[in-house]
Amino acid sequence: MPRHGRGWMMGGGPPWQQRHTPLTVALIEPALLVLLRERASHGYTLLAELDKLGVGAIHPSVVYRTLREMEALGWVQSDWETSQTQGPPRRIYQLTAQGTEALESWKRELGRARDLVSQLLERGSKST
Repeated sequence: MPRHGRGWMMGGGPPWQQRHTPLTVALIEPALLVLLRERASHGYTLLAELDKLGVGAIHPSVVYRTLREMEALGWVQSDWETSQTQGPPRRIYQLTAQGTEALESWKRELGRARDLVSQLLERGSKST
């Protein structure tokens, strides 16, 4: 079973259980906003794109729950795509104007986080 919270980095178990650090999970929301700014997409496509970004194999329920939460906030909207010729209709998600504002806020926050991470890496590399 994956460990969460304190000590997660030192946990044992198979590598696939250790792939999703708390930091990685926290970045799913801004990653989805970036991907949806690029183009409207289905959940399955977003899962594949997250994997390409290096987020790793996130369980679909995490991504769909995040999309529902962002929709409730008005950051994304979804519609059923019925023009498909095969299979059931699929939900397609797109960024709203509020989502664009949320993404801008995330960009500022990520910039601050980048600066902090740089400081931590620099200080962690110094020998005592």
